[in-house]
Amino acid sequence: MKTVGFLQGKDAFSRKRKIGEAEIAMASQILRDYKRGKASLESRIVEDEQWWKLRHWETFGKGKNAEKDESISAWLFNTLANKHADAMDSFPEASVLPREKDDVEEAKRLSGILPAIMEHNNFEEIYSNNWWYKLKHGCCAYGVFWNSEAENGLGDIQIKKIDLLNIFWEPGITDIQKSRNLFVVDLRDTDVLESEYPSIRGKNIGNPIDIKQYVYDDSVDVTNKVLVVDWYYKIRTAEGKTLLHYCKFAGEHILFSSENLEEYERRGWYDHGEYPIVLDCLFPEEGTPAGFGFVAVTKNPQMYIDKLNNAILENTLMAAKPRYFAKISAGVNENEFLDWSRPIVHVEGDINEERLRPITVSQLPPSCISILKMKIDELKETSSNSDFNRGAAANGVTAASAIAALQEAGNKVSRDMLKTTYRAYTAINYLCIELIRQFYTELRSFRINRIDGGYEFTDYSNRNLRRDMKDGAIFRKPVFDIAVKTQKKSPYSRLAQNELAKELFRIGFFDPRNTMQALSALEIMDFEGKGAIEAKIREISQGNLPVENTERIG
Repeated sequence: MKTVGFLQGKDAFSRKRKIGEAEIAMASQILRDYKRGKASLESRIVEDEQWWKLRHWETFGKGKNAEKDESISAWLFNTLANKHADAMDSFPEASVLPREKDDVEEAKRLSGILPAIMEHNNFEEIYSNNWWYKLKHGCCAYGVFWNSEAENGLGDIQIKKIDLLNIFWEPGITDIQKSRNLFVVDLRDTDVLESEYPSIRGKNIGNPIDIKQYVYDDSVDVTNKVLVVDWYYKIRTAEGKTLLHYCKFAGEHILFSSENLEEYERRGWYDHGEYPIVLDCLFPEEGTPAGFGFVAVTKNPQMYIDKLNNAILENTLMAAKPRYFAKISAGVNENEFLDWSRPIVHVEGDINEERLRPITVSQLPPSCISILKMKIDELKETSSNSDFNRGAAANGVTAASAIAALQEAGNKVSRDMLKTTYRAYTAINYLCIELIRQFYTELRSFRINRIDGGYEFTDYSNRNLRRDMKDGAIFRKPVFDIAVKTQKKSPYSRLAQNELAKELFRIGFFDPRNTMQALSALEIMDFEGKGAIEAKIREISQGNLPVENTERIG
C-alpha cells in the first residue's frame, strides 16, 4: 500500500517519536524470525508452482531441461482448470442487510455501492487470479487498503492480490488477526522510492530479509531494488481498546509511522482495528493460517502417471526402431543397410541368424497399462474431478437431465470450497464498509446497476454511517450483516431454476384459487428465490393479476 501526503520534509517527525531506529531494528528481527517459521511453506509454494507449469521433472533431480526428454501429462493441470471454472461460474455478490430498522435504507444503498467499488477495483480479475493461487498453493490473500492517491487525491478503497511469499505472520497461529505483528513486503526500484521519499536519497538501505523467489523463465535482476516493509501491529490501550498501527520502513529508515503522528497516535491507522489482509484457505492445516492445495494432493499420482507414461513410450519407441546384433565379420555394407532409401544392400557370403539377428524388444505386460489407468482414476477421484464433473458421459448415461444431475451431485466439493471463499468475501466487504465509514467524508458519485439491467446514479458519503455521535464519539454505530449470493450461475443452476418455475406454474401454484395450498407447500420447501415466488403468489391472491388472465395463461 502506498502512503503519501503525511511526510513533509525533515520536520515530519520533529516531536518525540514512539517509533525510532531501535523499534525498526526490533521489527526487522521479528520479521526474520517470522520468515524462518514460514520457510517450509515458502519452499512448498515454489515447488507447487513448478508442478503447475508442468516442470515437475525438475523437482525429481533431472535437471532444468529434463522436461524435453521426459513424458509430461496434464491431468493435474486439468483438475485445477475445472475447479477454477466452477469458481468463476459462482462469482459472488454481496447484499447488505440491516440489524436495526433505522438502517434499512442505508443497507439498500450500500448493497448497490459495494458492487460498484468491486467493479472499480476490477475484482473479477483479482478473484480469478486468487483462485488459481488458492488451488495451487492452498491459500490466497486479499489486501483491503485505503489508497489516498486514488480519485485524484480524494482517496478510495483498494483491493489487491497479495502473494503469500510477501506476507509474514507469527508462527503457530491459525487466525492471522491473532498475530502480534503482520508484515507485507514489496520490492521497489531504488530510484523510484528515493523520488517519493527524498529523505533517504543517497543513504545505504539494506534489506532485512531475502524474499523467496519463484523459478522464473526470465532473468530477473533485483540488484537495483530495495525491500519496502509495511509493518502492522496492534496496541492495547489503558481503556481496553485495541488499536491497529502501521509503519512503513526500508532498511533502518522510517518512511511513515502512524504512531508518530498525533492524529493517529490514540486512534490507530484504521478505525476497524483489524489487519487489512483476508486469507482464503482451501484445505486447512493446524498451526498455520495457510493450508495446502490440489497440487499437494495430486502430485504423487501425477508423478507415477508420468513415470509410467515415460516407460510405456520408451518401450514403444524402442520397438518401433529395429536394431540388430551383427558379427564383426558379417560382411554387410553398413551404410547401405542403414539407408532405407537404398533398394539393394550388398553383403559378402550368406546371411543367416548367426551373422545378423534383430534385437527383440520385450513388450510391457498388460498390468502396466492397468496400473496407469488406476493412477489416472486415483488422481481424478482424489481431486473430485470425475468424468461427470468434466461434462463427459460414462457408464451408459446418455440423458441430458441425468448427466446434469450427476454433475451437480459431483460438484459438492466445489460448492464446499466456494463457501470458504464466500466467507472471505464477506470479510472483505466488512472491511470495505469500515473504510467507507472512516474515509468517505466527501460526497462522491456512483453508478448503481439495477436488477432490470439498467443503471442509475447516486451520491454517497459516510454521513449516515456516523450520524449518531456525541462530542465526536460514536455511541450507536450502524452495523450490518453481509449475505453473499452467486452473481453468475452455471448452466445447470439456471436450467434447474427454470424447470422449477415451469413445474410450479404447471401444478397451479400461481392460480389464486390455490393460494393457501401453494403457500403451505412453500413453507416446507427450500430453494433460491423462494421469497420472490411467495411474494408473487400473495400479489396474485390480492387481485393484482385478474383470475381470468391466470386461467387464460394456463
